[in-house]
Amino acid sequence: MTTVITGIGELVTNDPARAEQGGLLGLVRDAAVVLEGSRVAWVGPAADAPAADVQVDAGGRAVIPGFVDSHSHLVFAGDRSAEFEARMTGQPYTAGGIRTTVERTRSATDEQLTSRVARLVAEMRAQGTTSLEIKSGYGLSVHDEARSLAVARQFTDETTFLGAHVVPAGTTPADYVDLVTGPMLAAAAPHARWIDVFCEDGAFDADQARTILAAGSDSGLRGRLHANQLTYGVGVRLACELGLVAVDHCTFLSDDDVAALSDSGTIATLLPGVEFSTRQPYPDARGLIDAGVRVALASDCNPGSSFTSSMAFCIALAVREMRMSPAEALHAATATGATALDRDDVGVLVPGKAADLVLLDAPSYVHLAYRPGVPLVAGVWQAGRPVVAAPTPG
Repeated sequence: MTTVITGIGELVTNDPARAEQGGLLGLVRDAAVVLEGSRVAWVGPAADAPAADVQVDAGGRAVIPGFVDSHSHLVFAGDRSAEFEARMTGQPYTAGGIRTTVERTRSATDEQLTSRVARLVAEMRAQGTTSLEIKSGYGLSVHDEARSLAVARQFTDETTFLGAHVVPAGTTPADYVDLVTGPMLAAAAPHARWIDVFCEDGAFDADQARTILAAGSDSGLRGRLHANQLTYGVGVRLACELGLVAVDHCTFLSDDDVAALSDSGTIATLLPGVEFSTRQPYPDARGLIDAGVRVALASDCNPGSSFTSSMAFCIALAVREMRMSPAEALHAATATGATALDRDDVGVLVPGKAADLVLLDAPSYVHLAYRPGVPLVAGVWQAGRPVVAAPTPG
């Protein structure tokens, strides 16, 4: 079965081969896309589009690749709206609420956790997210970390073992690192592709992070890091030293941190929903990009510091508060987000790649930032299959 989407006023391909004519986003005007099975079969001017079994008229609307959300924490139970309200009335964010979510997550059944993740994934899909990463980290016991990852694996292959989120009550940091690198890792590894550490004051130091990542690597897991979220520290430089594909948060960066990111090629994944929710300063995306650092955007959807599932909202924040151009922000939320997951098959609309695409109820991708908070997703195809129905153009 083939499908041609024609009448596309503006098509974002993220195809480097089209960059000379179409800029960073590889734009094609008056375009069409042909989908065959789960892949893109053809991209080009609508006038040259081949015939297909099914034809969809975009009616002059814009089409973009599906968003790639490379950082989320969807496996949890409970609610922390009271914590959010307290922050909005002047109390600082300290990450201490993680332990509250741990208590509630441990008490939840597998069915309750699965139902919560399913609702959030559906919410993301309706807003244009077609690829996502999901972390554990709210179990912090051998049993609960393994079952959190088993739940997450039902929804994505991009699962991350984050047993090293914080040290739970009743144990010492040294004993807990031994647990994370021993029985917990053994139970979690079959359900995970990645391993992550919250390298921060009050969580895990650089030596502990290095030990945990090394153990994960020995078990076949790729490394990631939460770093420099709450204050300046060594986490970002550690990520660069270890050659990690990405390091996430990057809120407080020194000149040495920026130089290390630029020299290493490690992606800085920025999470503006966190700064919106915690009133911390936004990362300096403009300075990073100007220094040659690759920047990705992700939601960090979690119950404490960024309870948003909207990548469009993150794009709008990145443009308004972090001085990214609309094109840079969209590229960061699609193609570079895919690279942060070491993927080249999503985040682009190129023949042979995944047929994950979003029809916007707008003439241009710029409307994602130009019309913040407005539901602009008119249709979504995931692996070539329509999962959000496109309305008949008016």
